[in-house]
Amino acid sequence: MGVPKKRTSKMRRDRRRAANNKVRVPVQVINCSNCGAPVMPHRVCAACGHYGDKQVTAGKNE
Repeated sequence: MGVPKKRTSKMRRDRRRAANNKVRVPVQVINCSNCGAPVMPHRVCAACGHYGDKQVTAGKNE
C-alpha cells in the first residue's frame, strides 16, 4: 500500500485543492412558466408561488 514518505506542505495541499475552483459551473436560471420571473430549477417561484403547474405558496405579488 502506498504511504507518503514526507508530509505534504500546506501550500502544496492548498494549491492542489484550489485547482478545482475554476471547474465550477455558474448557476442555471430558467423562467417561471406562470409569471416569467427568473427562478432556479426545481424551486418554487418567489414571485408567484408556483411550482410547475401548481400553486404551492402565496407569492410576493399576491
